Amino acid sequence: MARSILVLNGPNLNLLGTREPDVYGATTLAEIIAGLRTRASEHGVELRDIQSNHEGELVDALHDARDWADGVVFNPGAYTHTSVALRDAISACGLPVVETHLSNVHAREEFRHTSMLSAVCLGVVGGFGRHSYSLALDGLLDHLGA
Repeated sequence: MARSILVLNGPNLNLLGTREPDVYGATTLAEIIAGLRTRASEHGVELRDIQSNHEGELVDALHDARDWADGVVFNPGAYTHTSVALRDAISACGLPVVETHLSNVHAREEFRHTSMLSAVCLGVVGGFGRHSYSLALDGLLDHLGA
């Protein structure tokens, strides 16, 4: 059975490559996704990606994923620290979700130390720059047995 993974990205991640490269690196989101597509295809896994700056669109994407995805790699950006709606959507979708961050949020401002989402996620990967995504995908694929 072929597996399908959603890579979901939240606010401001469309600016990767130019936004605070000292914190987030110089790699664009398109480059990260291209690398993940290659990695997923090596495992026979379909990868779909969505980026939105709007919380409700991220909630809708998680709801829709229930009908086709086996799991989610999710960088919620700043919504990590504020969104009960996304926490509820993760719980409601019933899919394994890996919370993913480019930076080590625990080495940054104190308000970034608390995640509203971690407790309802399969796992959390952060601090490895663009490699956080591939580590998250690998962990999710291992969890799924893909």
